[in-house]
Formats: sequence, C-alpha cells, structure tokens
Amino acid sequence: MPVTFGELSTLTTPLSMVRLSALLFSCLTFSLASYFPQGNESSSVIHTTFNSFCKVTWCLFFVLTFLVMVIHFIQFHNLLPLSWKNLTATIAALGALMTFFASFAFTWTLVNHQPGPSNPKSIAAAVGSYLTSLAYSEELHLIRSQSNGQQRGYMATVPGLLKVLQVFGGCVALMLLLIVQPENHWRIYVSAVTYSMCLLPTVGTVLVMVMDCAARSPVPFDRLLASFSLLGVIMYTVNTVICFTQALERSQPNQHVVIVSETVIACITLLAYTVDLAFSVKLLCDRN
Repeated sequence: MPVTFGELSTLTTPLSMVRLSALLFSCLTFSLASYFPQGNESSSVIHTTFNSFCKVTWCLFFVLTFLVMVIHFIQFHNLLPLSWKNLTATIAALGALMTFFASFAFTWTLVNHQPGPSNPKSIAAAVGSYLTSLAYSEELHLIRSQSNGQQRGYMATVPGLLKVLQVFGGCVALMLLLIVQPENHWRIYVSAVTYSMCLLPTVGTVLVMVMDCAARSPVPFDRLLASFSLLGVIMYTVNTVICFTQALERSQPNQHVVIVSETVIACITLLAYTVDLAFSVKLLCDRN
C-alpha cells in the first residue's frame, strides 16, 4: 500500500491537538528544567537521580509523540508490521504515568533540595510537567472513547492498561532501588530480582501485543498471561512485605521518603497484578 500524506485537517482533530499539546508542554518543561540548580552534597544522589529521570522521561515521550504524529500524518503506519492502535494506546498510557511521577519527583526535589528561594522557571517546569501528564491522560481518554466503528486495541482495554501500569511500577521501583541505601544489602538483591523477574515478562507481553504476534504463540497465550500474573502476585507480595519492614526501620529523612515511595509503588503494582490475574482467570473460565 503506497504512503499517502494526510490533509492538514488531520492536525486539527481533537486527538492531534492533544498530542500537539503534549509536545509543547514536554518541550517547554524540559527547557525550563534545564535551569534547575544542583542540590547540596548531602542530597546529590537523590537529586541527581530524580533530575535525570525527569529529563529522560520528558525527552523520551516528546520524541515518541513526535514520531507518532509524523507517522500518522504521512500515513506510514499502514506499512508498519505492528498494531498501530496498541502502540499509540501504550505510549499514551505509559506517558501519562511516567510524566505524572516525573512531576511528583521534580516537585519534591524542588521543595526539598533547591538552595535559596524558589526559581520561577523551576516552578513553571513543574506546572508544565503536570500539564504534560494531563495531555497524555486526555489522549488515552480519546483513544478509549472512540466509536464502535474504530475498534480499540488490546492495550486500550482494562487488561492492557494494567500491563502498562505493571511496566511503570517495575521501572520506577528499580529506579528508586538505585538510590536506597539499606543496612541489609540482601534486600537490594531480593528486590532487584523480584522487579526484574516480573518486569521482563510484562514488557514481553506488551511487545507481543504491539507487534500483533499473540496468534503466533506456540502455547495458549491466555494461559501464559495468567501464569505471568500469578508470578507477579507472588513475587510482589513477598517484596511488599520486605518494603513495609524496611519502611518501619529508622533511616535518614530523605532515604525514608524514597523507601516509602518504593513501598507505595510496590503496593500499587501488586494490586495491578492481582486485578490482572482476576481478569485472566475469568477469561479462562469463560472459554472453558
């Protein structure tokens, strides 16, 4: 099928306008955040990690959204060997989650680690990051509310969004784990193995859905998804208990905030795996 350029009117649709807003806000946020000063020596590890995470997040989803708009405008997605609906829904959902957490992390860093009075550019960057997250949330809402004639992909359904939430939880938990300095180093190894063992199958599932390869699976794919969900429930249950134990121990204020954040992320991810397992079991029962 030949590549055909879309009309300029395609850039004025609600979905395109929301994507343009996400591009504008993310670009503005990154530009303003570049003026954010470095923190003091005692907080340099947390400050540097959060600051780098925020900038990588804003840049990554700016590039992805820009590519989505260009590919959609030139109608090149018709030639790509993947599910375009699943890809755009995944980017929108993950962008909403990641930029929201980046907004929270940047705001916390701004309040606790910026020396001297607040910089207006840093405050504007925090506001711009929240607006970016809102734009991605609205994009996901528009994708999910498409008419019946435009069938939604799997990643726009509840089970698909749960997979995105699981990927988000695993990535953020691993990032938080890098800046935690517990007295018991075995906790680092157990948590790292737990997050990795759950994250890799979930990322693989998302890639299979985006590449539209579920029908080529040599084993029943629905049973495979149920197995991954069960693994996630077991592993995150163990790790959540460990996180709660670590959070109850005394530690430095900054480290304690990171540990509590990791505990909250672990609980949310555990809930996502639990609900996903319930959907998978229900699907298996309906088919049987």
